[in-house]
Amino acid sequence: MFVGGQWRLASGGEHIDVIDPVTEKVVGQVPAGTAQDVDDAVRAARAALPGWAATPPARRGAVLAAVRDLMAARRADIVATVQAELGAPAAFAAAVHTDMPTAVMGTFADLAAEHPFEEKVGNSRVYQEPVGVVGAITPWNYPLHQIVAKVAPALAAGCTVVLKPAEDTPLVAQLFAEILAAAGLPAGVFNLVTGLGPVAGQALAEHPGVDLVSFTGSTAVGRRIGAAAGGAVKRVALELGGKSASVILPGADLPRAVNVSLANVFANSGQTCSAWTRMLVDAERYDEAVELAAAAAAKYRPGERLGPVVNARQRDRVRGYIRKGAEDGARIVAGGPDAPEDLGTGYYVRATVLADVEPEATVAQEEIFGPVVVLIRYQDEEDALRIANGTVYGLAGAVWGPDEETAVAFARRMDTGQVDINGGRFNPRAPFGGYKQSGVGRELGAHGLAEYLQTKSLQF
Repeated sequence: MFVGGQWRLASGGEHIDVIDPVTEKVVGQVPAGTAQDVDDAVRAARAALPGWAATPPARRGAVLAAVRDLMAARRADIVATVQAELGAPAAFAAAVHTDMPTAVMGTFADLAAEHPFEEKVGNSRVYQEPVGVVGAITPWNYPLHQIVAKVAPALAAGCTVVLKPAEDTPLVAQLFAEILAAAGLPAGVFNLVTGLGPVAGQALAEHPGVDLVSFTGSTAVGRRIGAAAGGAVKRVALELGGKSASVILPGADLPRAVNVSLANVFANSGQTCSAWTRMLVDAERYDEAVELAAAAAAKYRPGERLGPVVNARQRDRVRGYIRKGAEDGARIVAGGPDAPEDLGTGYYVRATVLADVEPEATVAQEEIFGPVVVLIRYQDEEDALRIANGTVYGLAGAVWGPDEETAVAFARRMDTGQVDINGGRFNPRAPFGGYKQSGVGRELGAHGLAEYLQTKSLQF
């Protein structure tokens, strides 16, 4: 662990094995942090807070720019680490797990220098100040990106941080700590405590010295963190589950919509909270969409284009959902619950397409978090909107229309935080976050920076 600028073992002397999802072998060990370790890290963060908060924003931005440059310089190390602990295919590990968070770090380096931390409003002077010590709890599916999406804006705002990464993918967090130290970040501004969620994560979320908890993970855990924070009147930023819809409107380019939607779902082995796991197609073109989806899914071969899921528990959970879908009447047109052929090891799940799924079915309502997409038939646009909005989630989505105006009109009626129009590209400065039970707050860009700021006004 990295606490107060020093590397250390856990106070309890225990460790956690890190397993390669491809080989199923141990590739590393990290300390199993305790509540005492969390307390030490929070104390270090509090001690470092006044100095970092008083550092001019432009100087904070210069440190983040140095971090970005060091991330780029250590690209090969990051790629290899993510491959070892997550099993991501090399190209995806490079482009998405490495280059994307490096770019995001750069946006916050720029924002630290650009953001108006002070403004005049009438006879008042309004200041935006750091919220304080941030407890960041990150998931395993995009280990470095999720770390950067929390740590970078917190540091840009002048906050100090205690990070508890997911126990399945903690090695890249250690590498990130090395980079921050090498970039000249003062001791105690960033602290890393590895450990289990119910131990280190809970201790961090409940610690009275933490001013804001930023969590990405399941809605169930997010509820518990929100309840604990509410009791302490503590701020939270929660990025939770999703069951996003890709709505293909009449007149849209059906082959492109199907292929891009499947690529979105199967990326990262389906382990993406914002994945468009429900494909909605009008009744007239539904059968054609099923054929296109089945053909496209066959190209995602496990062990090649499709990596494993993170662990055996997740593999079994996803396969169980596929079986549940079939039991409830879905038609398996690609993939299925059986183990892939010719792969003796690895936590693989076949790229699966379930057709003829009812909107209220379990597989259409619950987050599966694996390479599984469900196809749902709708009768008209109002029916499509009802289905798209018919879950407890509202994180992301896509709309494919015959023209931009038609697609935008539909997207504006969706209860979701981010929608891609006709295959719109990822924007690292656009706010990301959900409606309903998909979370509270936003990440990325100026909106993400605002989560780590509080407002003070002086009247003259």
